[in-house]
Amino acid sequence: MTIEWQGTFPAITTPFTERGAVDHDFLAEHSRTLIGAGCAGIIALGSLGEGATLDAAEKRAILATVIGAVSAPVVAGIAALSTDDAVALARAAEAAGCRGLMVLPPYVYSTDEREMHAHVSAVIDATALPCMLYNNPPAYRTDFTPPQIVRLAERHANLVAVKESSGDVRRITALRALAGDRLAIAIGLDDLVVEAVAAGAVAWVAGLVNALPRESVALFERARRGEHDRAAALYHWMLPLLRMDTVPKFVQLIKLVQHHVGLGSARVRAPRLALEGAELAEAEATIRAALDQAPAGDRRVAL
Repeated sequence: MTIEWQGTFPAITTPFTERGAVDHDFLAEHSRTLIGAGCAGIIALGSLGEGATLDAAEKRAILATVIGAVSAPVVAGIAALSTDDAVALARAAEAAGCRGLMVLPPYVYSTDEREMHAHVSAVIDATALPCMLYNNPPAYRTDFTPPQIVRLAERHANLVAVKESSGDVRRITALRALAGDRLAIAIGLDDLVVEAVAAGAVAWVAGLVNALPRESVALFERARRGEHDRAAALYHWMLPLLRMDTVPKFVQLIKLVQHHVGLGSARVRAPRLALEGAELAEAEATIRAALDQAPAGDRRVAL
């Protein structure tokens, strides 16, 4: 099975039991729910999936669970402290049956183009899987500019997509100008999805989709089809929740929305802690206000 890097790809959250272990039963169920809602595939072990807090065995087990649960493509997020660990995870993902990789810069260490390109190049070269480069300079302090990305694509035939999370929609038009259709461009910021599609993005690596899967798929498809009024109405309703994907405590917030709609729990793994006090009250007020204004009164929308 190949991947068409188009449509909505959930950066799936990692569910935990009350004892802090990965909840594989719920993970499998949630994966099926997302695909059943029209998502194009699943991306596991990303930032929203709390990949940095998972050990190697847990990562392999998560990939096996998601792959076993759905027939749609599963993409593994590849991030590690060292290049050797990232390469090992990439090879494990290929062996497990993943259909693609989302390649991140290394955790913690960030420096110049030579070193960062060497790291991601080693991961891309480690397998024959098609790869998506993840550019998120606010989070990882490494910025892959459009010319740099094009140079990487010229070196690696299996670098076929980019997840752009710089927050600058001009990056999408710049990539289009430099690379044409050579690279599929995905937007990685929930509250920029409609603007990104207008600029040329063909995919959305989404966060809030974990809580509102049908609504998220509908939003992306309306934007992609150029149904501006219908997309705008849905976007306006969703924006207070979509913005929760773009702040430091995005994992806690997205999981809290999942809890409120019955699609997961708010449990996170340390060093993250569950929201409390005024911060929790503010988040819950935002969630309740949005859900109370849901289309058709039941959050179900037609594509």
